[in-house]
Amino acid sequence: MEMLSSAPALAGPTVRATLDGRLLSCAESDFLKQMGDRLRVMRLCRRLSRRELSRRSQISERYIARIEGGTGNVSIVLLLRLAQALAGEQMPDAERMATTGDRLWESLF
Repeated sequence: MEMLSSAPALAGPTVRATLDGRLLSCAESDFLKQMGDRLRVMRLCRRLSRRELSRRSQISERYIARIEGGTGNVSIVLLLRLAQALAGEQMPDAERMATTGDRLWESLF
């Protein structure tokens, strides 16, 4: 005799991926994918390899690949580093980081 599960169906958006062991909604997964696609396009338009972007941003090539693949949950600080590296700037010192009013990171959204 077959038993039917009494567990309730998941409500809300369907789940498409996991990040750090946590299930992501479609919206979260789509957001990370779109941001990764945009980073890849911007990098390629500037004719930068992942290795060079890694060197400029001080973020590992592997993590950049995860971001571009839509599986890296990137922090705001790392977004700023990536934006500055794409703009051709070297890593800023602490004082410059604190006073950066540029909207460089917004270009990733």
